Amino acid sequence: MKHSRWLFWALVAAGTCCRASAGEWPGWRGPTGSGYSDEKDLPLTWGGKGDDHVLWRATPPGRGSSSPIVWGGRVFVSSAAKQTDQDVKDKVIPEHYVSCYRAADGKELWRTVIPHGSFADGYYAIPTPVTDGRRVYAWFGSGVAAALDFDGRVVWRRERPGPFHVYPGVSSSPVLHDDSLLILVDQGKDSFLLALDRATGAVKWERKRPDARGSTNSTPVLIDVRGRKQLAVDAANALQGLDPADGKVLWWCAKDGGYWTSLTGGSGLVYADSGGGRGVAVDPGGSGDVNKTHVRWQHDKVPEGLGCPVIVGDYLYRVSKPGLLRCWKLSGGEQVFEERLDGISYLSSPIATADGRVYFASAGKSYVIRAGVPRLEVLARNALKDGGDDGPSPAAAGGRLFFKTSGRLWCIGKK
Repeated sequence: MKHSRWLFWALVAAGTCCRASAGEWPGWRGPTGSGYSDEKDLPLTWGGKGDDHVLWRATPPGRGSSSPIVWGGRVFVSSAAKQTDQDVKDKVIPEHYVSCYRAADGKELWRTVIPHGSFADGYYAIPTPVTDGRRVYAWFGSGVAAALDFDGRVVWRRERPGPFHVYPGVSSSPVLHDDSLLILVDQGKDSFLLALDRATGAVKWERKRPDARGSTNSTPVLIDVRGRKQLAVDAANALQGLDPADGKVLWWCAKDGGYWTSLTGGSGLVYADSGGGRGVAVDPGGSGDVNKTHVRWQHDKVPEGLGCPVIVGDYLYRVSKPGLLRCWKLSGGEQVFEERLDGISYLSSPIATADGRVYFASAGKSYVIRAGVPRLEVLARNALKDGGDDGPSPAAAGGRLFFKTSGRLWCIGKK
């Protein structure tokens, strides 16, 4: 259908075609890192009084704001043991877990305790794991990274002692590139980009980033630019393109000291904004300072929204406080519409499906809208009984949606 065709070409234009098999969701924001799914005809409605389209629910150990990932009929989640207020005050570091569930019925296949690191900050399971289909790689707020095989055995573990100064905690999710696991921590003068060998966990290289003043919670996005990979990074004081082979900065813009938090790519541009400041769309094909050459448009004041936007064709969708959904033309930045959606989360990040839908789906109230039309068209409004933490974003795989709430993992599908 028409929506499927233009979404496909939008992905091609962005250079975001991925190696993941159809129907997999290997990491933060899916195969491309920008929230695109090749799924069609996912459920429009779920939850409510009758638990509509709820196929199963499971209870992972502890809690955490990381999002689920899916590969080969398995769902993987990271979490940390629950803490009391006294635990936090005393800086008691809880146990860390990676758990695996069968996507078909939610049966827990295994859970593995990952020995925690030495850094205590109160937030430990914000980063989302990533998988290459052979191993699952997890990064926790105590400063420990680990790789597990699909049977739950720890293949390697490596600790980064810190200190970490990122608020509210280490949040940026790891990214796979070639044979490396890339971990970004932008936290002022102590910022770094670390590359670990995905087979052994050995440090391949580390790029110090002392110019990344302030801190950021954003996860980098791998993009294709003229046949070469770039790592788009939403740094605390700049939007940057890095060489993922060594972390060298290729281009940068908007070095104005803003607090950058959200990043996405699509249709040949990269967009980022801050927690209540500047938003900018950039052509990533430049080099050096591109403020005057490759910035296609900007908005000086974008209200706070800690989730990521999503791009579908020439439309960019952004949720901000207090429950506002904005749509801009990606090509020029013109506002298409601005509408209030009661209870929509400004924390979780939406996903776009191949049949022209955008799912603003989280633990609390959720909305599904029609994409690619010059007006707001709400297809469905939903709510799960188990609300709570609405930070995790959904995964889409095998005709199903997977949510994490404050205490559960949910599978939504057509019965």
